[in-house]
Amino acid sequence: MKPDMVRGHLDLLVLAAVDQGATHGYAIADRLRLRTEGNLDLAEGSLYPALYRLEEGGLLKSDWTEANGRRRRVYALTRKGRTALTSKAREWESFSRAVSRVVTQVSPR
Repeated sequence: MKPDMVRGHLDLLVLAAVDQGATHGYAIADRLRLRTEGNLDLAEGSLYPALYRLEEGGLLKSDWTEANGRRRRVYALTRKGRTALTSKAREWESFSRAVSRVVTQVSPR
């Protein structure tokens, strides 16, 4: 999938991936890759700035943990993040339905 198609929807995707439970950045990318059957493979250069931005906005919180002798930052949704996820998901559904109505009327050539 082209990176341009993700732009504008990255926050929703990240929040939805974290909604499954608190986790670290690589696992968030892995969840997105698995849930999209490999169609969405976020680069670190896209994912981590989004995580930092969402945390700065109060939508995510993070804590350092240690696993297998390695420290990693684990992200979780805040109450504000859950509210934002619900709102963004509704916006996406509305947008998706509108685009679908237009695209399904394209005749094959």
